[in-house]
Amino acid sequence: MRYAIVGFGKIGQALAHAFARKNIDVTVASRRPPEALAPQARAIGPTVVAKSLRDALEADTIILAVPFGEHREVAKALPSWKGKTVIDAMNALVPLEKLDGLPSSAFVAKSFTGAKFVKGFNHLLAATLAANPIVEGGHRVVFLSSDDEDAIAPVADLAKQLGFAPIKLGKLNEDGALVHARGRTWGQLIFQDLFKKEQ
Repeated sequence: MRYAIVGFGKIGQALAHAFARKNIDVTVASRRPPEALAPQARAIGPTVVAKSLRDALEADTIILAVPFGEHREVAKALPSWKGKTVIDAMNALVPLEKLDGLPSSAFVAKSFTGAKFVKGFNHLLAATLAANPIVEGGHRVVFLSSDDEDAIAPVADLAKQLGFAPIKLGKLNEDGALVHARGRTWGQLIFQDLFKKEQ
């Protein structure tokens, strides 16, 4: 399984730290050329490699960590997203009318035709996401939601590999709404730093 993080701001770098901590290879890309990202990528760890957006999108699983308004540009970079898993780690601080009344992830999913689409890794602050998720015998929780039940399982497996405790919230417009920013309001689980104890 090949992984890529598209967007290399605070959240993208936090996720890169999570991959580096577990020595899992991950490609990172952004609007900037790969040589501009390379020093920061190398500083995070040897398994984090900066590449062009085109090369990064060859990965099987792509984590979207770009500013919300840029997701359409990323979507246009591939003619089809069939066979790809896209994890939406963005938060949309835009008026509800700009989302056609949909949860932000359902709105974004429309641009990624054919992809398996999962909301995840978006509810934590970057500094928290970058920190070791294993604390005092517990694992930091990440919430996952999708309209495609089959899409969640491999993302849950990735979350476990990274040391997190995945919790499935169901469909995007049902319990998934708990981790959505809608307009100027935040879902009730956003910023909740929770841990799941080992059984």
